[in-house]
Amino acid sequence: MPARPQHRRLAVVAGNAAATGADADNASGARIFARDLDWSILMARAQSGDADAYRRLLEEILPYLRAVVARWHRDRSDIEDTVQDVLLTLHTIRQTYDPNRPFTPWLAAIASRRAVDRLRRQGRARRGEAVLGGEYETFGRVQTNFEEAETRREALRRAVARLPPGQRRAVTLLKLQEMSLKQAAATSGMSIGALKVAMHRAMRTLRKMLGGKGGEA
Repeated sequence: MPARPQHRRLAVVAGNAAATGADADNASGARIFARDLDWSILMARAQSGDADAYRRLLEEILPYLRAVVARWHRDRSDIEDTVQDVLLTLHTIRQTYDPNRPFTPWLAAIASRRAVDRLRRQGRARRGEAVLGGEYETFGRVQTNFEEAETRREALRRAVARLPPGQRRAVTLLKLQEMSLKQAAATSGMSIGALKVAMHRAMRTLRKMLGGKGGEA
């Protein structure tokens, strides 16, 4: 029995919809491939000491990192803190990336590991809080001091994250990772003189951000 006209029209519409969907998938795949290629090229340039390429890369991957981390964390502060952890890790191990391999899966693996690490730390903290009994109440003052110290460290970490890229790099390498000027220069591609200037400016900026409470520690 020949197909009815209405059935033929439905078949044509369905076929067109399927083709449109396939085209959309292909276009999306092409965009993702192009984005990954761009990021891979920027990372390779960053490994060669191109500061502009590195800055552009960090700016472009931020939305992607937030999306990856949001699969693990819901709290906005946890997401932002984890993203900063990812960026610090990326900066530390950026020379290990192989430009011949896709960049996005490599970055996603780092982001997922840092997100899981934060979940584990939070889990350990909750378990630690659960086992404390009344016998620990006499140490309230010490606990208060510990919390204040944690608050100061958190404020310092957030302030460092807000520094310009060059200053943040100097603080991360020289203060947080305790590298020598020579090591930091070799890692960052910056000259020793530039690192000294960036460090001086960073400490001055941090003192302003922290209201003069942080000093240069």
